[in-house]
Amino acid sequence: MAGAITHDRPPAAEERRDGPLIVTEDAELLDDLLRLCAAAGARPEVHHGMPACRGEWETAPLVLVGDDAARRVRGAVRRRGVVLVGRDQDDPGVWQRAVRIGADHVLLLPDGEQWLVDRIADVAEGAGPPALTVGVIGGRGGAGASTLACALAVTSARQGRRTLLIDADPLGGGLDVLLGGETAEGLRWPAFAASRGRVGGEALEESLPELHALRVLSWDRGDCVAVPPQAVRAVLAAARRRGGAVVVDLPRRVDEGVAEALAQVDLGVLVVPAELRAVAAAGRVASAAGMVLPDLRVAVRGPYAPGLDDREVARLLGLPLIGEVPADPGLPAVQEKGRPPAGDGRGPLARFCTAFWDRAESAGGST
Repeated sequence: MAGAITHDRPPAAEERRDGPLIVTEDAELLDDLLRLCAAAGARPEVHHGMPACRGEWETAPLVLVGDDAARRVRGAVRRRGVVLVGRDQDDPGVWQRAVRIGADHVLLLPDGEQWLVDRIADVAEGAGPPALTVGVIGGRGGAGASTLACALAVTSARQGRRTLLIDADPLGGGLDVLLGGETAEGLRWPAFAASRGRVGGEALEESLPELHALRVLSWDRGDCVAVPPQAVRAVLAAARRRGGAVVVDLPRRVDEGVAEALAQVDLGVLVVPAELRAVAAAGRVASAAGMVLPDLRVAVRGPYAPGLDDREVARLLGLPLIGEVPADPGLPAVQEKGRPPAGDGRGPLARFCTAFWDRAESAGGST
């Protein structure tokens, strides 16, 4: 007989069940699965056997079937997202039972707990395609990488994407300052220094300052100038799981923390002024970043030194060319007023950024 967990009142919209369907009569196993759901921030539906309503089985985002209940669900409609959960590491029959119910995975506790928490959390967050993650790096100091990173993020948000801007350069002065939001409420990098394992994507997003319709993770004005690599990995992974776009302003040096950020970047943009010394410096930056980031491309800034144009700069660096980052004469006045670069959608920089995202969207995440 099916026995769903009941509540004294219907769950409110914000409390809707977004977790898995659990099918088991094993009280000890159920306790463990409920604990893992709580750790993932999900609210499950629990039955002792096949739900009376066929739709509950078919529409649940994830189904966790206890090994004790495998026989009772053998007649269920085959579907993806079924996990057979057991405890006996030495029982070869568990794989046969998994095949009979069409399970995608066999999970044995306690070894598989972290995998299951991650899978349940993906369900709770409505996991879809990861965010297109763009890293912007200056070929030399003063190349304008931070300005371009802000302009790309502001443009993405203006086009309606969920957008998160991450400042990965602790010595850059803070992107919140560049966006005119240094006093905005919300957490900065030092608050995440102790992060390990999995960070909730929704919780991360809601904890950050909201500036110009996007969320910004920047540095405060304290003494902290680094966070552990595992914290960088956890935060970037959480940001990507929310979908949309993530723009990362990267420093020119590559340490362990920066390497963790580069490993999650889909497309790197190397901003290079069109002068010989800048090209030489950018070559060293590209060599270091390219060891971790396979897709690194060049955006060239004028004015051009004699004998150089954007294609020649890209050729000298041996990297694909994104295009020329145009000069924007009105940018200093805009920033002096505390407004973001490309914030009004007008001007040559805004047009460059709009074209960048349009190409990315039409190519399905590749420019």
